[in-house]
Amino acid sequence: MKLLLVSALIAGTMGTAVHAAPSMTGEISYPKESIGYEALMRGDNERAVFQIMANEQVSSGDPAKLLNLGRAYARMGHTDEAAKMFKAVLDSRDSVDLVLADGSVMNSKVAARKAYASLQRRVATR
Repeated sequence: MKLLLVSALIAGTMGTAVHAAPSMTGEISYPKESIGYEALMRGDNERAVFQIMANEQVSSGDPAKLLNLGRAYARMGHTDEAAKMFKAVLDSRDSVDLVLADGSVMNSKVAARKAYASLQRRVATR
């Protein structure tokens, strides 16, 4: 398994996102705006979705791309779409370690599992 430095944001109990590491910001190892990191950090979820969907440089199955897209959808209240993104990461054969916005490192499948569980709890409490 390789360590992929990205700034994936995930839903749930992970806390608020700050930045990738004390001296780093933005998409690490990705073209600028390709995974919607900065838009998510600003709370501009619609812009994040647009950036992620418009970018063809990053594989459609990339875990960071899917997690960030799921996060944006969840924030917008599109829980079905968010769940699909998180499940896609869980179902993927690929697994990578992600540097989260708070600087912590987490496996993409663990991040997706936590995000999906948090989403399910949120839906259940409505």
